[in-house]
Amino acid sequence: MKNFFKKTEKQTLNTKPKKMKVRTVGTRNKTVTFLWILLIGSLAFGIYKNFTAIDQHTVHEREIIETQMIDTNAIESFTKNFVKDYYTWQNKKDSIEQRAEKINNYLTEDLQALNTDTVRDDIPTSSSVSGIDIWSVTPENDNTYAVVYSVDQKIMEDKNSEMVRSTYRILLHQDNVGNLVIIQNPTLWSMPNKSDYEPQQPESNGTVDSDIVQEVTEFLETFFTFYPTATEQELDYYVKNNALPPIGKDYLFSELVNPVFQTIDNQIKVRVTVKYIDEATKAAHFSQYILTLEKDTNWMIVE
Repeated sequence: MKNFFKKTEKQTLNTKPKKMKVRTVGTRNKTVTFLWILLIGSLAFGIYKNFTAIDQHTVHEREIIETQMIDTNAIESFTKNFVKDYYTWQNKKDSIEQRAEKINNYLTEDLQALNTDTVRDDIPTSSSVSGIDIWSVTPENDNTYAVVYSVDQKIMEDKNSEMVRSTYRILLHQDNVGNLVIIQNPTLWSMPNKSDYEPQQPESNGTVDSDIVQEVTEFLETFFTFYPTATEQELDYYVKNNALPPIGKDYLFSELVNPVFQTIDNQIKVRVTVKYIDEATKAAHFSQYILTLEKDTNWMIVE
C-alpha cells in the first residue's frame, strides 16, 4: 500500500497542464487583406455619398403667364379707314366704282369678288359715315386679329334721311413687316352693353365721434371752396405727398354730398362727393374723392 501511494503521488506531480494552441493569422493572409479592402471601400463609399448626396425636396411648379402687350394702333387705323370707305357711297355710277376700287385695297382677292355686288349701280340710297367706334382688338391665332367695331351711317334716299348704327366683326392678318389685309368679311355682331355690376357702398362704421366729424367736415368745406383755383404752394398747407394735384379751374363750391367717415390706423378715411358749379357752362359737376386725413397741428390730407 505504501508503494501504491507513492506511485500515485509521483504520477500526480509529473502531470503538467497542456498548453492550448492559439492559431494566429498573419497580416499577409488573404482573408485579412480582403477584410481591410472591404472596410476601406465602405468608408470611401460613405464619404463619397456624403459629398455627392442630392438634397431631396418638394418642387412646386408655378406657371408664369406673361402678358404680351399688343400695339393695336395700326390695326385700329387700318380698320377705321376701311370702314369709312366701305360704308360710304353715292347713288351714282362713278361713286360706286370708286368705292369698289378703294375697298379692294383692304380685302383679299376672294373677298374682293364677294363684295362686287354689295352696292349695285342701281342702288337708290347714298351713305356717309358719321362715327366709328372700335370696341375690341383680340388675337385669334398667329398674326390674326378679330376687330369688333360699330359704324354710324347717315342713309339718304330721295329727300329722306335716317341715322343707322350697326356693329360688325372682321378678321385681319398682319404679316411680319406689319402689313394688313382683311380675311373675313364684316359680319353682324353685338355691341357691348351696360353691365349690371353695382359696387358695394361704404358706410360710416361709428368709429369717428361727432366732434371729429364736425372738425373734418369744416376742414373739407374750407378746402374744397378754394381748391379749384389753389396754386401748388397754397395746397402745401392742406395736402401732403401730392395727394391732390392743382387743377386751375373756375368752379364754385356748392356742398359735400353724403360724406362717409371711418377711423383706420389713427387716421380718418373719408369718402365724399363734392358738388361744384362750373362757372363757364353753369352746369353742376360732381367730383368723388377717397381721402385719408390725419391731424398734427391742423388737419392734413395725406392720401
